[in-house]
Amino acid sequence: MAHFDLEQQEQIDAIKTWWERYGNMVTILVLVVALAVTAMSGWRWYQNRQTEGASLLYLAVQEGLQANNQTRVREAATQLTDKYPGTGYAVLAALIAARLDVEGGDTKAARTRLEWAIANARQDEFRDLGRLRLAAVLVDDRDLVAALRVLDAKHGNAFDALFLDLRGDVLFAQGDANAARNAYQSALDKLEEKSPYRNLVQLKLDALGEAK
Repeated sequence: MAHFDLEQQEQIDAIKTWWERYGNMVTILVLVVALAVTAMSGWRWYQNRQTEGASLLYLAVQEGLQANNQTRVREAATQLTDKYPGTGYAVLAALIAARLDVEGGDTKAARTRLEWAIANARQDEFRDLGRLRLAAVLVDDRDLVAALRVLDAKHGNAFDALFLDLRGDVLFAQGDANAARNAYQSALDKLEEKSPYRNLVQLKLDALGEAK
């Protein structure tokens, strides 16, 4: 049996007392940390699987576009939004499929996809692009009040000119030429001098003539 001097025995007794008081807490803390590490590893594995599956479906979207197979694009896009809604691939696929829906005359389907993209986009740029496209679809459907409501949403500065230009289209369609003119002029002011988009906005502005 080992023999300890008085000072060593006191240290051992102090450790025993501390462990009796806090041992369970330390054990629980260690378990919590271990579970957190395990959960993080599992989450990373899950994320990798999600990204891998989403990328394969997005590849199918791209291949469908190249082959001009709209059915394949729509089906792959629908699978992406259903199975992997948290990925950027799903939002991109929804935007692409919505464009095909518009070209095919199915604005109802396009509106559904665009609303989904806006609600699920994590990047502000994708959300703003979705709003622009949705507003354009609403204009085509003559739902002008709803289109203005979409354009009223907060958006990034880089999209200012596009939002203002489309607002001018809506206001003109509502018969408010003066308000449309102001929107077009504001859009023009936001565009850089070398932007090729300026010509289109200028044409709209010139077509309205002088304010009355």
